[in-house]
Amino acid sequence: MRKRKMLELQARLQEQQRQAEIRKQYEIQKRAAIQQILAPEARSRLANIRAVKPEFAEQIEIQLIQLAQSGRLRSKITDSQLKEILAKLQARKREFKIRRA
Repeated sequence: MRKRKMLELQARLQEQQRQAEIRKQYEIQKRAAIQQILAPEARSRLANIRAVKPEFAEQIEIQLIQLAQSGRLRSKITDSQLKEILAKLQARKREFKIRRA
């Protein structure tokens, strides 16, 4: 009984370590892609956003990586271009608010 529980705990721990390693690799790849996509000023702005709204920053990163992978980005995104993208995303986000009386 004890031995079985120990084996289960070890298996669970190994699985958690494997998942952590996968997440770490994903983050490394994502950071490398973002570094190729964004100019330094834009990366700095995205880092500031990540400090305040991590989920929103994650969404932006995923969208930018998808744009780059589909070949729709010709050059690095500048800070002003990132501002435009953020303004469009914020405007779209505001349209869907539901107000109750």
